[in-house]
Amino acid sequence: MKILVLNCGSSSIKYQLIDMDGRRVMARGIVARIGEKGSYIRYRTEEGEIFEEMPIRNHVRGLEIVISYLLNKKIGVIRDRSEISAVGHRVVHGGSIFLKPTLITDEVIKVLREYSYLAPLHNPHNLAGIEAARKIFPGVPQVAVFDTSFHQTIPERAYLYPIPYEFYLKYGVRKYGFHGISCQYVSTRCSEILGKPLNELKLIICHLGNGVTICAVDGGKSIDTSMGLTPLGGVMMGTRCGDLDPGVIFYLLKKTGIEVEELNRILNNRSGLLGISGVSNDIREILSRAEKGDVRCKLAIDMFTYRIKKWIGAYAAALGGFDALIFTAGIGENSPHIRSMVCEGLDFMGVELDEEKNAKAIGTEAVISKNSSRVKILTIPTDEEKLIAYETMKIVKGLMRKEY
Repeated sequence: MKILVLNCGSSSIKYQLIDMDGRRVMARGIVARIGEKGSYIRYRTEEGEIFEEMPIRNHVRGLEIVISYLLNKKIGVIRDRSEISAVGHRVVHGGSIFLKPTLITDEVIKVLREYSYLAPLHNPHNLAGIEAARKIFPGVPQVAVFDTSFHQTIPERAYLYPIPYEFYLKYGVRKYGFHGISCQYVSTRCSEILGKPLNELKLIICHLGNGVTICAVDGGKSIDTSMGLTPLGGVMMGTRCGDLDPGVIFYLLKKTGIEVEELNRILNNRSGLLGISGVSNDIREILSRAEKGDVRCKLAIDMFTYRIKKWIGAYAAALGGFDALIFTAGIGENSPHIRSMVCEGLDFMGVELDEEKNAKAIGTEAVISKNSSRVKILTIPTDEEKLIAYETMKIVKGLMRKEY
């Protein structure tokens, strides 16, 4: 069974074609800068990688180009698009309706569109990918796998907000959490790497990318996570502010006179690392400028790592101690400097980083703690696509059983 996995952003399509029978990635890559100048496709197989710039006006055209590469006689990996048995999609917000991976129907799309206001940077673009794939693969099963599903095990005391209870009953105002696909995957890999049953492990996961999630996992189940009703909450991120005193919003609305929607855009798109540094949301550029003496870039890094450290402390208390600290996603996997700053001063909790191991661990699975460290520290590159493919396969096989 071959499954095409799509992770669509506002101007990008990340894709993988996975042969589930052979357990191998046949092709992977990204279509980027969709609808912009300099749009391109990056396509990689076991034979090598191709990069090509070309006009790509929308997600439908982007997906058409991906299929043309997959079918190409010289560089393709399939002979006919009918070889693709299903398409799996990452969808960020499933709210309280979608508690597990779901077969996509017209009704499902309608409900997902209603949740778009809760994840404005993600759900509309996830839907664009779904609609593009349905046009190109009519009749092929399409499955949505939700970032929020993994966090459905969070207890009521942790997911409710201390506001009138009726807002939860009427409008579903509660913590949902995100990056659940990533957290589920790295939890499982951590168990395999350490050779210990997942149901016996207490983990703190630091998913550090342009978006950031800190998650507490007990026995394979999420018991708390940093993001909330929307992906705007929690730790400061690339362009998002993270948690704020709610009074800040009312104060700014009154003092500046800007509209609510404009403030929403500021908090989502112009805050976080970008807002403090004033130069970028890219941690690599900020680190480079900080090393050269840029005061605001240094401040942005200090604020970022300090806040991550506070969440680790909070979740250590919630878990009653923990066995492993996991770093994943773009920053978590590739920035030894950020990992070092986060772990600094946590030795009182049994977190002892081996700086030599840490420096060598870039984009690889590794145990980077000292041998004496009570808490194991790991870097685990996340593989959301693999988990999406697996969940999609389960649903498709369930459909096949029903047919026969």
